[in-house]
Amino acid sequence: MALLLPWLRAFALTQLVEGPIYARTAKISWWKALVPSAVTHPFVWFVFPLLQEHGVSYLGMAAAAEAFAVLVEAALVARAFGVPGRRAFWISVLANASSVAVGLVLREFGLV
Repeated sequence: MALLLPWLRAFALTQLVEGPIYARTAKISWWKALVPSAVTHPFVWFVFPLLQEHGVSYLGMAAAAEAFAVLVEAALVARAFGVPGRRAFWISVLANASSVAVGLVLREFGLV
């Protein structure tokens, strides 16, 4: 369980930041707004770090993980919730950039 606690904290923070953005900008219910990052977050947290074992830098891994999250979440919002593709993409960029920014600020101040 101790190994899952950091992920649970990061997941909760991601949902707190991205959920409201998806709900408001995509005009979907709160429950639906939690789906995009619920789909991508486990991959970003558990799978992408394995790239570092193959010589990929932390920055490269993080960039790949965030690109994955943006694209998959945009596709999900477009297909599942009927948001036009370009709009879904920019909503996903906003949601993911916001959660990254909040996470980095909290880390800088030693709060996570």
